[in-house]
Amino acid sequence: MLLNLNIIDLAVVKSLDLDLEKGMSVLTGETGAGKSILLTALGLALGDRADSGYVRPESKRAEVNLEFDLSDAPNAYQWLIDNELDDDKHCLIRRVINQDGRSKAYINDRPVTLQSLQELSEQLVEIHGQHAHLTLLNSDEQRRLLDNYAKNTDLIEQLNACYKQWHSTHKELERCLKANTDQSDREEFLTYQIAELEQLDLVNYNYAALTEEHSKIANLGQILATGQKQVYILYESDQLSVNQLLNRSVIDLSGLTQYAPELNEICALLTEAQIQTEEAAIQLRRFLESQEADPHYLDSLESKLGVIQNLSRKHHVNPDELPQLVNTLQTELHNLTHSGERIEVLQKEVVELRAKYNKLAVQLTEHRKTGAQKLQKHISDMIKELGMPQGEFIVSITALDTDTPKLNGLDKIEYLISANPGLPPKSLAKVASGGELSRISLAIQVTTSNDKTTPTLIFDEVDSGIGGGVAEIVGQKLRTLSSNRQVMCVTHLPQVAAQAHQHLYVEKNNKTDITSSNVRLLSTDERVEEIARMLGGVTITANTLAHAKEMLFHTTSSSPLEG
Repeated sequence: MLLNLNIIDLAVVKSLDLDLEKGMSVLTGETGAGKSILLTALGLALGDRADSGYVRPESKRAEVNLEFDLSDAPNAYQWLIDNELDDDKHCLIRRVINQDGRSKAYINDRPVTLQSLQELSEQLVEIHGQHAHLTLLNSDEQRRLLDNYAKNTDLIEQLNACYKQWHSTHKELERCLKANTDQSDREEFLTYQIAELEQLDLVNYNYAALTEEHSKIANLGQILATGQKQVYILYESDQLSVNQLLNRSVIDLSGLTQYAPELNEICALLTEAQIQTEEAAIQLRRFLESQEADPHYLDSLESKLGVIQNLSRKHHVNPDELPQLVNTLQTELHNLTHSGERIEVLQKEVVELRAKYNKLAVQLTEHRKTGAQKLQKHISDMIKELGMPQGEFIVSITALDTDTPKLNGLDKIEYLISANPGLPPKSLAKVASGGELSRISLAIQVTTSNDKTTPTLIFDEVDSGIGGGVAEIVGQKLRTLSSNRQVMCVTHLPQVAAQAHQHLYVEKNNKTDITSSNVRLLSTDERVEEIARMLGGVTITANTLAHAKEMLFHTTSSSPLEG
């Protein structure tokens, strides 16, 4: 249950801290007072897309905080545990929107992704918008409502997973069959490409080592000349070699050690350096003696590198990737050569997946028909109460004009209505007026909400197009719905407002340079005045106040706050 809504610098709301109760709460106020911004705030906190336009003028950022008690939301609590975000039985959600439009989301003070926030929100709050009756005309929405009511979620997940497997296997089979048509030409071409690449001696192929060897041979003259010079300087010169100079230093310093024993360590270091210099010169001479300028070998290296570079350009890969390319081509050639076997395997898989899909689709159709019978009876009964005494609501389930597997099954689901006896049922779009559609939509929302585990339901002007005695029945239905969950309703109807356990009033303040809205909980006397305003308009008479008081106290005396 939603315990608290806190808003800071969001659009017309500078600061709001609103405590909410269980049962039914209504939100009323003059048109344009800012009722919609509260629902906007809830939507943002629950994962709706944000932008900089939500930040109140002259503010750096907007912030929405929600506090939930999870005692009545076991699914949400389990989600928090599974995602290591649990904090006893409470849940704090925070959404911050900056001036640049970027936003951050937090659950129990830990940053989360928007996707995670949306996943949790689905377990906490369900919002029924004021245009729900328009989405009701959409066939996908009609199917979704029926499946939710009939608890088909798990079955649909199984069916759609099977469909995706079938679709993927079927596509691969089609590719294999198409490739098999041109198999001979493709096999010949692949064989040629592989043979061309195999001239590179792929077993010993090392492009990096080859380029390094080529670089050394191409610069061998410089290497030999510089190397000979350094051998002479290091060791072979009788007068000025590094070896002779070090030897002279050792002799001269050794004669002084009798006066300065500290020089013994320096002499030892110079002797070690002389030994290292001699060893380096010997190794350098051996290296130079092992090198032999061979122009034919250089030509061979340049030829190999030329072939490699030509092939890499031809196949649009880096030289290092040529061995992997050969493996890829060999795999394709192997698959083509054995394509007949692969086609047989795929054909078998397609048949098996198709049979599994058909079995699941039949089960889904049966579940839908069972659920449809119950749903249409409940909706029919309710729309009769809502001012359509002759109305009959029908959920039509027919087979699609195809036996090819589809997502969500092979059923065409359509909601039909017969407003008057003797007339054949027709689709909602062709028969129902705006008011009738609103009543049907409300009946569906109330009926399908009865079996849901979502602890908080929000209805945004879903009672539009309804008035009189029907409006009172709508209020009673919403109040009944709140007996085991929290219901919030934005309404312009006094008959609905009178049914609430808690009445919140939205008012606008134009006294400052920047318009602001505020929400406050009405006392009993204030509720009478607000319901009278909703009843009477501009001028509120004593009769209007008496009528409002009668509506309010008749409701509270006949249906006290539960719990």
